[in-house]
Amino acid sequence: MHLTYREWWSIVHGFVFGGGFLLSFAGVAIVLYGLRRQDLTNEGIARHVLWLRLGSAAMAVAAWGTVVLGTWVIYPWYRTGGAKAGLRASSHTSGWDTFGMEWKQHLAWLAPFLATTVAFLALYYGPRLAQSLRLRRLALALFVGAFGAASLAALFGALITKMSPVV
Repeated sequence: MHLTYREWWSIVHGFVFGGGFLLSFAGVAIVLYGLRRQDLTNEGIARHVLWLRLGSAAMAVAAWGTVVLGTWVIYPWYRTGGAKAGLRASSHTSGWDTFGMEWKQHLAWLAPFLATTVAFLALYYGPRLAQSLRLRRLALALFVGAFGAASLAALFGALITKMSPVV
């Protein structure tokens, strides 16, 4: 199987960075959930916090990699005619193309900002996340928001790419 230059960049965008972001969600969620346990020792808390810091930082880096590649590498190819006609070809579906691509762009940029905020909370507060239910809930809400934004952007991206692949 031979992949083009653009297809390789699309794989890095979607599978490497995007997939890494979505997969790291599970690890960080487990660690955040594990911090609520009352039976954790100081050593257990320190280990959980270390994994939370590493996982949330990796998630933020993956989110930034995904949106930067998508915005400044993949998107220009799509808009300059590198994509097949797809949704833009028909007057009936061109509105869906505009709607889907615009929402995808806006939603996608929420994910790295929220993920970076979670990474900052993990780095700054560290062990205090284990004692403060309020901080944990804030981190979890921001974390789920980042995941939701990334998931919706990925769904829009997959649907748009299905109709108008960049070749």
